[in-house]
Amino acid sequence: MSASHPFVPPSSSASVVDLREVTRKFGDRTVLDQITLEVRRGEIFGLLGPSGSGKTTLIKLITGIDQADGGIVHMLGEKMPKLAMLQRFGYMAQSDALYNELTARENLQFFASLYSLAGARRNERIQAVMGVVDLLDHLNKPVSAYSGGMKRRLSLAISLLHEPEVLILDEPTVGIDPVLRQSIWKELLTLRDQGTTIILTTHVMDEADKCDRIGLIRDGHLTAVDSPDALKTKTGTTTIEDAFIVLGGGIQA
Repeated sequence: MSASHPFVPPSSSASVVDLREVTRKFGDRTVLDQITLEVRRGEIFGLLGPSGSGKTTLIKLITGIDQADGGIVHMLGEKMPKLAMLQRFGYMAQSDALYNELTARENLQFFASLYSLAGARRNERIQAVMGVVDLLDHLNKPVSAYSGGMKRRLSLAISLLHEPEVLILDEPTVGIDPVLRQSIWKELLTLRDQGTTIILTTHVMDEADKCDRIGLIRDGHLTAVDSPDALKTKTGTTTIEDAFIVLGGGIQA
């Protein structure tokens, strides 16, 4: 980051995630180039872009799984990465990080222990999150017997276990049937209304329309950030997909 653009922490408590001039390179390839973005408290913020555009890399920088080559990332006022922040956000990766030889309950109990959940509270949260993803009837089944869609749902349940202030989801509904996807989105909207900040990536256009604001990433650059309606109005289009095409996004799965 240049000395002429020092980072100034946001004065408003409304800022939950704040990135300033963030750059990430892999060898000679710049994956993210000078990304500046603010995510507000209690909003659903969607990241959209073609495969390889930098969405997952940006998610990893926000969570502290990866570290930027330049710029600064803050979450809830703390500079990332910071180990103690694991207690304050929930993360669902693009690839399921589950123990296939264990049952769903055992997986949930293991991750609950990482969040210092125990006893009656742990059992209460396990029942609650498995209800959200409609897997209560499969709680004692080995994860190896789960379908791909069921594993995604279990991963979402794990990310919700400790009732995080910030929920970060990398393509959370991939492989999930449309009816259950609607149910999960209903829960996400409820969490948002209760004050949880949600950041997610998606390729599904109707999901983009449900976000409060969306950001388009193309070739490592953030090319547009606004509400779905504002982007459609700005581009004179009637769908998010058409708006992104006009803005040079060209969304592809």
